[in-house]
Formats: sequence, C-alpha cells, structure tokens
Amino acid sequence: MSEGIIETLITELTRLPGIGRKTAQRLAFFILALPVDKAKSIAQAIIDVKEKAGFCRNCFNITESDLCVICRSESRDTTRLCVVEEPANIIVVERTNSYDGLYHVLLGALSPIDGITPDKLKLDELVARVKVGNITEVIVATNPNTKGEMTAQYIASLLQPFKVSVTRIAYGLPMGGDLEFADEVTLRKSFEGRRKL
Repeated sequence: MSEGIIETLITELTRLPGIGRKTAQRLAFFILALPVDKAKSIAQAIIDVKEKAGFCRNCFNITESDLCVICRSESRDTTRLCVVEEPANIIVVERTNSYDGLYHVLLGALSPIDGITPDKLKLDELVARVKVGNITEVIVATNPNTKGEMTAQYIASLLQPFKVSVTRIAYGLPMGGDLEFADEVTLRKSFEGRRKL
C-alpha cells in the first residue's frame, strides 16, 4: 500500500462540502476496508450521476430523463408550484409529506454582489409556467436568509401581473439557515404557516 494513494483519496474527499481532514481520513480508511465490489459500486454511482444526471426540462430538478418523476406524476396537484433554490431542497420538502404540488428550481438565489442577477436564474421559465399553466398558487420556499428573501420579493413583484396567489413559507426556519439542513417538523410548520407576499 502506498501512502500516496491514501493521501490522494483523503485530499479528494476533503473537496466534498462539510468534510474536513479528519472525516476524510476516516472515510478513506473505511473505503480501504470495504470489499472491492462495494468500493467499485460507490465509484460507479459517482460516475453514473456525473454522466447521466441532467435537469428536468420543466422544473429543473435533477433527472435521468426529459422530465423528472415529480413532473411525470399524475397524482400531483398541478395548481400549486413550490419555488426552491436548488434541487436538493425538493428532497427536503418531499420528506415532510405535507406538499403534493409541483416544483420550480431557480438554480440559485439573487446575489448582485456575487454576480447572480435575475437573468442567471430560471425566472423567465417560472413566469412562462405561470403564464401558460393552471397555477393558482406559487409558494416561495427560498432559504430564510438575505439572498432568499431578496429572491422571494423579486418573484412576488415579477408575478404581480398574473392572477396567482404568491405565498412565502413561514419562518419556522432560522434566519441565515439553509433548507437542506432543516428537519421535517420545522419545515412542515413553515409550509403550514406560509404567508402572502
């Protein structure tokens, strides 16, 4: 066994969000102890997601096909649209079992200081969906931080000309937090207490 290959693995694992050197080292030695077929299975899953994953043409969720499983579903409420910043936010909302509508992923949040302007987000596509669809409510579930709040207000003004109710999830979530790290109960309460923008 070469020290170089272990060190390389540790270095690569530290590129993952939330993984520091100590955690990366534990993971590296865990992987080393795995049977070869299990380690190859993990490696193949990473390769598959990089080669096969793309964005849903409708909502911009992650999918392997043209439309994601949620957009293809006939059991979803097509009159409600939940707007989130990232595809990972959909997973969190779905775990609450409190929302059965459709989604729209912006692929970011407004942040002029970082160069993220409205044209860099999927806002035109959101307007197009509201314009042609039978949407009656748009639930803005952006993160409860400055960027998320700015994005929510921008969406409310953008959709003002349309006959659609624009609501914002309630503040059961801490300011400055991310949806991805919220627990199901807190997020469920946020959905139940959403307010009109």
